[in-house]
Amino acid sequence: MDKRSQGSAHAHQEGQGGESAFVSNAVARFIRISPQKARLVADLVRDRFVGEALTILRHSEKRKASAIIEKTLRSAIANAQNKVPSVDVDNLYVARIFVDQGPQLKRIRPAPMGRAHRILKRTSHVHVYLEDRKGR
Repeated sequence: MDKRSQGSAHAHQEGQGGESAFVSNAVARFIRISPQKARLVADLVRDRFVGEALTILRHSEKRKASAIIEKTLRSAIANAQNKVPSVDVDNLYVARIFVDQGPQLKRIRPAPMGRAHRILKRTSHVHVYLEDRKGR
């Protein structure tokens, strides 16, 4: 089994079995940013309360990645409010956040002597899962 199929099978199994523990989740797919760049920002907000995570994302120097993750996090918060109207947003925290690689756009760049070099424009899938934590 190759690495790609292991990751997707693993995520699929956890999504079915472990999703009941999560208050809500949000997924942003086919985002035009390299997963490596987005993971740097995702690591900053993992296991943080949503208010603190939004502040970190708003003041991060990595503007594109932080804007994408902030938008996905706000979507997860809105999903939590719709799913469970009695939920206290201040008690929500980022239980899981990860960035998977999406499909690559393959482009050609002209090179000297009639040759061509391939450019890979990478895409990402951002997953955010929120849980409710008492006793802040």
